Amino acid sequence: MIPIQLTLEGIYSYQERQKIDFENLTAAGLFGIFGAVGSGKSSILEAISFALYGETERLNARDRRTYNMMNLKSNRSYIEFDFISSENKKYRATREFKRNSKNFEDVKTPSVTFYEWKNNNWIPLDHSNAEQIVGLSYANFKRTIIIPQGQFKEFLELGAADRTNMMKEIFGLQRFDLQNNVSLINAKNRSELDQLEGQLKGFEEVNEEKISSIKETLNQEQEKYQAVLKQFQETENTYSRLKSLKEDFEVLEEKKAHFQKLSEQKENVDLLETKTELYDRISRIFIPLFSEKNKLVKEIEEQARLKEHQLAIVKNTELQFEKLKNKLAAIQPQYEVLHQSKLQENDLGMILQMIKVSDEIKILKERTENGSQKVTEVQAVQKQIQEKIEELFKKSEALKPGKIDPGLLLSVGNWFLEQKKLKENLNIQIKKADAKKNEIISISEELTFLKINPENFKDDFRIQAENLENQKRKLYEKRNQLEVQQKLSHFASELHDGEACPLCGSLEHPNMMQYHDVTSELHDIQQQMDQLDHQKEDIQKKLSAAEKVLDRRKIFEEQLKYEEDQAKQIQIEIEKHLKSFTWKEFNADHEADFEEQRQRSFTIEKLLEELNEQISTEQKNLDKERNNLDNYNKALEKFRLDEAKKEEQIKTNEANLKILEWKNYTGKTAQEVEEIFHKLSESNRETEQNYNQLIKEEKEISPKLAEQKTIVSQLEKRISELEQEMAGNMLLIETALAEQQFDQHKVLEILAEKIDVQEAKGLIEEFKIKFQTLKNSITELEQKLKNFAFDQEEFSAVESRFASLETEVKTANDTIVKIKSEIERLEKEFKKKEDLLKLLSQLKKRAENLKIMTNLFKGAGFVQYVSSIYLRQLCDHANVRFHRMTRNQLSLQLNDNNEFEIIDYLNEGRSRSVKTLSGGQAFQVSLSLALALAESVQSNAKAEKNFFFIDEGFGTQDLESVNIVFETLVNLQKENRIVGIISHVEELKEKIPVSLNIIKDEEKGSQIEIV
Repeated sequence: MIPIQLTLEGIYSYQERQKIDFENLTAAGLFGIFGAVGSGKSSILEAISFALYGETERLNARDRRTYNMMNLKSNRSYIEFDFISSENKKYRATREFKRNSKNFEDVKTPSVTFYEWKNNNWIPLDHSNAEQIVGLSYANFKRTIIIPQGQFKEFLELGAADRTNMMKEIFGLQRFDLQNNVSLINAKNRSELDQLEGQLKGFEEVNEEKISSIKETLNQEQEKYQAVLKQFQETENTYSRLKSLKEDFEVLEEKKAHFQKLSEQKENVDLLETKTELYDRISRIFIPLFSEKNKLVKEIEEQARLKEHQLAIVKNTELQFEKLKNKLAAIQPQYEVLHQSKLQENDLGMILQMIKVSDEIKILKERTENGSQKVTEVQAVQKQIQEKIEELFKKSEALKPGKIDPGLLLSVGNWFLEQKKLKENLNIQIKKADAKKNEIISISEELTFLKINPENFKDDFRIQAENLENQKRKLYEKRNQLEVQQKLSHFASELHDGEACPLCGSLEHPNMMQYHDVTSELHDIQQQMDQLDHQKEDIQKKLSAAEKVLDRRKIFEEQLKYEEDQAKQIQIEIEKHLKSFTWKEFNADHEADFEEQRQRSFTIEKLLEELNEQISTEQKNLDKERNNLDNYNKALEKFRLDEAKKEEQIKTNEANLKILEWKNYTGKTAQEVEEIFHKLSESNRETEQNYNQLIKEEKEISPKLAEQKTIVSQLEKRISELEQEMAGNMLLIETALAEQQFDQHKVLEILAEKIDVQEAKGLIEEFKIKFQTLKNSITELEQKLKNFAFDQEEFSAVESRFASLETEVKTANDTIVKIKSEIERLEKEFKKKEDLLKLLSQLKKRAENLKIMTNLFKGAGFVQYVSSIYLRQLCDHANVRFHRMTRNQLSLQLNDNNEFEIIDYLNEGRSRSVKTLSGGQAFQVSLSLALALAESVQSNAKAEKNFFFIDEGFGTQDLESVNIVFETLVNLQKENRIVGIISHVEELKEKIPVSLNIIKDEEKGSQIEIV
């Protein structure tokens, strides 16, 4: 990650918007950020972390982070951070949060947006996950890229498990964690094995011998089948011939019986044929004539009914028309005088309006009189309020001399608070120093309990260890002699005359040495050697315990010196603070007097505030009364204008009267005139509406009457035409009856039968065909069978034998089919068994391999192993710089538990805990580790450049160490690394070519300038 620019506003001490252009800084390769304590240097790194991850080192969510991060003089905080990722893509992260305008301590949740630079424009992303862009979690980001204050040694002091997890994330070691994959494959393989073994249990009886035996059985059954099949075919031929003959005789008997029934039905069919022919001829002649006659009768009746109905309508319409004429004659005189009545109605309307206006004028005069009285009252109230305001001003001026300047009170109050805080800090520091002294005393007691001399205990332990080692060496030599003696005794016991000696090759052995059994002596020597080892271990444990106790005492002594120095520093600050008391109005030793005067000033200030509130209230009341007075005056003026307008309106209406006179109505009320007006208006409206309605009805009913009379005339004409058609139809019927020599009664009787001619003819024709066909068929069968006879007993015997043989053939065939199916099944099963056995062999071999892999990857051991390799490489890379910084006196290594240890070459290369390092040494090794880790991250990400920022540590170094550290940082430029540092060490500020200087202004907040 390479920073491009950072914008800050309203964050910690940054009140006004400040922008840092990192491009000029990163171009130099090495840059610094300098400033006094509390100026806001570390806030820059916190702003970057918060913009990316929403996390900071100093504050968490429970600390009301957004409220405490926001500048107390600001109502809005804003961070904008542009950077380039390891993939050389440009991104922007923004976070903004605002203060609640109604509640100062309520700061809203930050809004966050991430952008990517595409096509010369910032495109918002659909997520705000910095880990996805940067490739590091927040915890690892502050260990490898930006190391905040107080966290520089975190990686060095991490536990083995946490360090392994960190290495997994940074270097992607989770790809080596194959335990789950192997377990899944193993479980799948085991499941397949179980299933396969279960399947094979069903193939135990499937073998080649069984298949051969069944094939032999098949050959025997096929021979039996052929013999039975031959007998069946011979019998089948005889049975088919007899069966056919039997069927012919049976058919002949059935047809003769059927022919007998048809012969009995023939007489009825012949009678139906005669009736059908007569009905067909009569219906074709008379049905159309009778239908037409019925149709004409119905239509004549319908037209006569319509004529009677229409005559009734005409009569009713004539009555209505006569009544309408009478009404028009009655209303005509009223309609003729309607115009004069409407003029009178209009005059009454204007007179009614004039009466109402006169009443309104009376009301306006009353309101004008009342308004004048109200104006006088308001003016009196205004004068009273003005006098009260002047009195309140006098009281306020009298209290002001007793009030003390709030700025002075605040400064003096802050001085006393600071004085109290310093004294409390001094007491706390003294308690801390006392606690360290107690710890040192307790540790000294432990040394007494161990019974060692701190000055020469190591020499004592060394001498004891050397003595034990000498004793063990002597026992070891003696054990070797006895073991040789034991071997020689064994060889001697194995020698026999005539066999070559393994040492000299002689075939004769006249003087063999005799040895006694040394097994018990060897056992005793081994016990003595084990006892010496235990004693040596006890000495080593005591030495280690003593060293740990002494290291602890040294640490507490250093901490005691630090706490005492802090107490002295606080005492100096207290003395310096006492000298800063420059206010002659108060006494530094009498805080109670100051508090009394401050409370008195607060009381006066409160009284002044109350008076000012009263003055403000009365001033508002005065303004209100002035507004009321203006409103009353405006209303009075409006009343007078309205009164004049209404009088003018009365005069105008009086001039427009046509019939009535105004003087005749001045004594009447508006209600009386309005009643007269409404009666006249209603009468005029009713007369006009009634007359218009009657005229309209007259215009509608006149054409309707003429139309109804025309309809009656047309109906009479149509009835006459239908009667003529009826006479013609009757003539045609009489002529047809004469031609057919039937009377009308007989014709109707024939037609009443309603025979379906087509259906009857179809039935007759079908019967004739059946009758003749059956007769011919009987003749043919009699001719066919005249030379044959049928024996039922012979047929039954042949039929029985045929059924028996048919069953035997079917049984034999079914047996063959079953045997063939069984052979086919067994052959398939045998092939399947062979395939399953091959697969079983493969799965068992795979299970053996998976067992080896399971043991290899069990418990993430392989990941830990790979992690340890990365850690050792990291340690080797860090030692390149650590050796140079410590002048080859110290080295970093990993112990068997993958924990960091220090090799001290000034003390015979012995190892010790990293916690025993001084502050400066801890900074050096932490810097070396951090640089090595950052280099590994850079190499892993394949980035051309990378960024590294540290915020502490240089103050713990002496001048020579600062030079060595600075030389190390300068050399990083050659490695394409960009390093930023935050410090207040002046020696570094002079050496770094480009830097930012942070200045804290009391009014504007922190200001950034490039040096």
